[in-house]
Amino acid sequence: MPQNRNSLTRIGVFYDGNYFLHVSNYYNYSHERRSRISISGLHEFIRRQVAEEENTDARLCQIVDAHYFRGRLNAHEAHQRGNQLFYDRLFDDILMSEGVVTHYLPVKTYQGYRQEKGIDVWLALEAYELALHKKFDVVVLITADGDFVPLVRKLNTLGSRVMVLSWDFEFLNDEGERIVTRTSQDLLEEVSYPVSMHQEIDNRIRKNDPIVQNLFVKQQARVSFTPGSSPVNGVSSSLGNGLNGNLNDSDDGFPLGEPNYNIIDSEDGEERKVSTIRSLKTGYGFINYPPNNLFFHYTSLLDSDFNELQVEDEVAFKVGKNAEGKDIAIDVQLLGV
Repeated sequence: MPQNRNSLTRIGVFYDGNYFLHVSNYYNYSHERRSRISISGLHEFIRRQVAEEENTDARLCQIVDAHYFRGRLNAHEAHQRGNQLFYDRLFDDILMSEGVVTHYLPVKTYQGYRQEKGIDVWLALEAYELALHKKFDVVVLITADGDFVPLVRKLNTLGSRVMVLSWDFEFLNDEGERIVTRTSQDLLEEVSYPVSMHQEIDNRIRKNDPIVQNLFVKQQARVSFTPGSSPVNGVSSSLGNGLNGNLNDSDDGFPLGEPNYNIIDSEDGEERKVSTIRSLKTGYGFINYPPNNLFFHYTSLLDSDFNELQVEDEVAFKVGKNAEGKDIAIDVQLLGV
């Protein structure tokens, strides 16, 4: 706790971009809220939460640094993916308007698979270096990864208190599979201020708390896009890439005729198949796979954002089973473009 309650509490915020994307997708596609997380609303929540934990005035709690880390397609690949370049720039504008510094590493293609490497290490190094030089009173990590435990310990040696915003949730996808996200208990035990955001949101929404209500993008401000049309106007400080249009609604579940997929070897020795995306819906899609289209959920994607996908994209995948014993696609990877 600060010795002088009239002094400014300096806050540094660090986003694990992939994790934040996963959380925002959950609220947009699977939660009853059906809306993405607002960057501006989240920052206001952080300031007030820090003030409560530090027993000080929220006006004296200010975010002096905010940083977002994630892998991203290069300009050439994004341009080939239609409006992906636009949505990347759109999200950059949102982050920039909220004073968030972006840190991107290129998503590279290795042996035909797109992979994101080095982001967590970069986040940890930047967070430690900035805390060392700027002497943050509180460092806020938006992550669930236990790999950040050494970072938390190092920040503690500097005298910075660490807050972790984490979400634990589970839900059934459209094929009845249970999808579970849990925060590392080792991480929660190391930090000064663990904040269970799923509990905060669910409890305070019932009370119509405006601070929690503002955590979500207003419905009229969401971006909607359907191929062949233009994005609608009006964008809030939300997670970008708001690609929510229904694509190619017809023909799902009908026989496709001749096989149109290949088989490749994977590193774990398990057979993987290669085919193309037949249609995309809100949070799920179908892959060409005889005798019927093969369902996949956005949570089954590896190293890709669901909003980056397009119809006829080539993907590698494994065939799994849902709770009803039906074939579905799992471990779906977008192949190099």
